[in-house]
Amino acid sequence: MSQAVENRAPEGHTELKRVMGPKLLLLFIVGDILGTGVYALTGTVAGEVGGAAWAPFLVAFIVATITAFSYLELVTKYPQAAGAALYTHKAFGIHFVTFIVAFTVMCSGITSASTASNAFAGFLRDAFGLKENWPAGSTPLLVVALAFMTLVALINLRGVGESVKANVVLTIVELSGLLLVIFIGLFAVTQGRADFSRTIVFDSPSDKSTFFAITAATSLAFFAMVGFEDSVNMAEECKDPVRDFPRMMLTGLGITGTIYVLVSLTAVALVPVGLLSDPNEGSALTQVVAAGAPNFPFDKVFPFIGMFAVANSALINMLMASRLLYGMAKQEVLPPFLGKVHPTRQTPWAAVLFTTAIAFGLIIYVVRATGSKEGAGTVALLGGTTALLLLCVFTVVNIALLFLRKDKVAHKHFVTPSFLPIVGALTCAFLAGPWARSEAQMKQYEIAGWLLGLGVVLWAITWFANRALRSKKTYLRDPSDLDVHMDTTN
Repeated sequence: MSQAVENRAPEGHTELKRVMGPKLLLLFIVGDILGTGVYALTGTVAGEVGGAAWAPFLVAFIVATITAFSYLELVTKYPQAAGAALYTHKAFGIHFVTFIVAFTVMCSGITSASTASNAFAGFLRDAFGLKENWPAGSTPLLVVALAFMTLVALINLRGVGESVKANVVLTIVELSGLLLVIFIGLFAVTQGRADFSRTIVFDSPSDKSTFFAITAATSLAFFAMVGFEDSVNMAEECKDPVRDFPRMMLTGLGITGTIYVLVSLTAVALVPVGLLSDPNEGSALTQVVAAGAPNFPFDKVFPFIGMFAVANSALINMLMASRLLYGMAKQEVLPPFLGKVHPTRQTPWAAVLFTTAIAFGLIIYVVRATGSKEGAGTVALLGGTTALLLLCVFTVVNIALLFLRKDKVAHKHFVTPSFLPIVGALTCAFLAGPWARSEAQMKQYEIAGWLLGLGVVLWAITWFANRALRSKKTYLRDPSDLDVHMDTTN
């Protein structure tokens, strides 16, 4: 690996204050990756491969790290916000492709937040001991999930003061829950309650081979590793992005990957896979802390930590989705009414309501489906769809890097070996394919298709209105402005 850096950030005007040093950047990256994925889908991943639940998380970590190398070269070469959309536009210069990438990223935020809403309802049920009264697919769970998403929308509408220091606190809370699981596992070993022999037992309910069963589970586990790509949007607020990003992103991925593998090992060693993957038995990690330390009230505390962790993820993702939708509307590639801003709160109220409406539809569909035996695993559809959407984006980003190698910049930047983006593009494309999914997971394509189809329809309506009514072209004037930093301090 070759790496060329200099001791100062590349020159260039930015309206954002550079406040993030390496330590804060590391905490931001770790906090961005930690959250809903491992809290919500550990049991589902175990259900796909049995005791070898750690293997999909390990593979997901490796694939994410390979793609992270591509992001490192791009973010140090172009230290601007907007991420994948900007890189796609610089590489290919096709406005519609840039729009599709941006809309795909937006949709991934909505599906991720919807997954968090479902997980929040489950943790609330565990916290108050309502497992018997609130079975999977029940109306109370649906009402709680929708009410939670409504609360997220209200906070988003009011305006959120986004603070790096606040993110540090949120990260510590999320991390504490996962470390609690690991420490309870160690305690259970001393008490003779853990059976680690289960962690090497592979058992798949499908007829697929070991390779393809682990691949299908990896396409779910990958949801737990996403988030590192969001950190590129902080490039303009880092004191020295060229020097700090490579070290901190790789360190952050290493920390989270290690934690995920240890959590999955602990979960399988303490709780039989059949119980972990049963949505009527409560959240998988709540079962783990209850089994590992039955004489301590950890199982009463953990659901509240889980609620906090997934709530943070939902708010961050809905903020991203609404701001990205607003940015596309302001550049007139989506209907202009989606770009309306509240006169006093200065929040994009139309975009917030639109993204929340989509989330409502996804939540209703998934929660209701889990009520039937056939749809018991449907809750994983939203997390899997998030991973599917981002795997497609990561494939494009890896290819974009190869095209952008010929684009020279004045400042020094991180350089990743040429074979890594090739491997990254191939592995991400493979994990996005139907061969990497079980039969139940195939509905991910249906959800993703409807979401992207909605984007294409909105683009077409806008294109027609621009040509027929305004005699204007429909294109993204400046992709770097898609990541809009609005006044959200109220």
